[in-house]
Amino acid sequence: MHYPWWYVPVITSPMLIAAIAVLHVLVAHYAVGGGFFLALETTYAYRTNDREYLAYLRKHAQFFILLTVVFGAITGVGIWWTIGLASPLATELLIRTFVFGWATEWVFFVLEITAAFVFFYYWGRLQPRTHIAMGWIYAWAAWISLVLITGITAFMLHPGDWLQKRTFWAGFFNPQFIPQMLARTGGAFLLSSLYVYLHASITCTSERLTNLVEQRSTRPALLGAVLILVGGAGWYINLPDSAVEAMFSASALNVFVGLIFVATGLVFVLLYLGPFRNPGWIRSPGFAVALLALGMIGFGTSEFIREAVRKPYVVYNVVFGNQVYAEQSELQRLRDGGYLEGGVWTRQYVRHNFPQVVVGAMQQEGGSSGGHIDRQRLLELPPEDRVKLGGVLFQYHCNDCHAIARGGYSAAGPLIQGWSRAMVRDLIDNLHTARFVMPPWCGTPEEAELLADYLMSIAPPRPAGMEPAPTMQPAQRQADYRQLSGEAQLCGEAQSGAAQ
Repeated sequence: MHYPWWYVPVITSPMLIAAIAVLHVLVAHYAVGGGFFLALETTYAYRTNDREYLAYLRKHAQFFILLTVVFGAITGVGIWWTIGLASPLATELLIRTFVFGWATEWVFFVLEITAAFVFFYYWGRLQPRTHIAMGWIYAWAAWISLVLITGITAFMLHPGDWLQKRTFWAGFFNPQFIPQMLARTGGAFLLSSLYVYLHASITCTSERLTNLVEQRSTRPALLGAVLILVGGAGWYINLPDSAVEAMFSASALNVFVGLIFVATGLVFVLLYLGPFRNPGWIRSPGFAVALLALGMIGFGTSEFIREAVRKPYVVYNVVFGNQVYAEQSELQRLRDGGYLEGGVWTRQYVRHNFPQVVVGAMQQEGGSSGGHIDRQRLLELPPEDRVKLGGVLFQYHCNDCHAIARGGYSAAGPLIQGWSRAMVRDLIDNLHTARFVMPPWCGTPEEAELLADYLMSIAPPRPAGMEPAPTMQPAQRQADYRQLSGEAQLCGEAQSGAAQ
């Protein structure tokens, strides 16, 4: 609430977060699973003195570093940038609650990056034992980073006992932690094997080497698919009730849930029938591409659903999607004092641009200072100013989930197309009862009038030829009811006489 809003046209900021997050996890999980692949396979190649395999692993390490360190780092920073702008209150809460966890994760991240560069750039210049140690240091540091981040992101879906205890460990070991850790570890193993298949199918010219890569990468992939399904089942079992209902009430999410299990199950079957039972399939780049695409679809869809089912919250039962703490005292403060008055940025905006609605303010050049916003004066503004302030209310209260214009994601205007102003005004008062995935209205009745003015200004007109029927007056409704009651009574008497 006490942060300036950030509007992303058409797709909205949450959808931008989801897009960047999906791209990031598809690479970040390869960074974890690929680390174990390189550490394990380098150990095997040194032990068997397989120089050809070592040469291939060096080429794969270069591909791995470019994709995970460069692209992964850029998208990781992109996530922080977007969540800080789109969900600043939730981001502040996560930083304050888990500052020890974030600091620890950064220590392991620095260790991970250092080990990765030493492992690759000193290839052939280190003793085998030291080189192998660098690979394992990287692999375990990357996995620990995954565990730490999983505990924090899982907290957003289900804080568990944190609301009562308010401690780091109560928030970290939440009901979603173990299921998501299993699923993400499985995703790391599965995706890394699929990336290895693709890289080997394109770069390996030796049939022996291709078969070796295929043979040694299939079992981790099968294990990863099983862990994803087991972790996914635990994730569903430990979902809060609101998240379950949000998932089943959205047709698209139902389709996506089915897509996760279909894609993951299909990858498992193809891995078992192909590389596991009939080695040689990955010599075809087309098969490797298809496998990787299916794996990305399944895992990427699961990440999208994780982002989507938290409504109406950003952090379940703690922060609403409109950046307001989900506490009755906070809601009452905003409803009594005003949503515009209750936020630092909104309050200053009104003082600067509409000083005529501020009472007890000292007038100064460019606006006013001090005083408070008079609720009644808001309604005395000219229509164009009422709409403008209603737009401000929309940006702070609704913009995190709704675009404005037709064609945007969950655009507010088309959702109320054809509605009367009375219907829109009633919806504002009953947001959370009309649709449980929306937060409650957090402003005053006067501010609700301004928001209604704005929503009516962006609602598309009713289509031609679809004019509403005349509204029935109460007297006419009562007369029709009496007439229907009389006809029903006569019909009952006639049926009774026929039966006799």
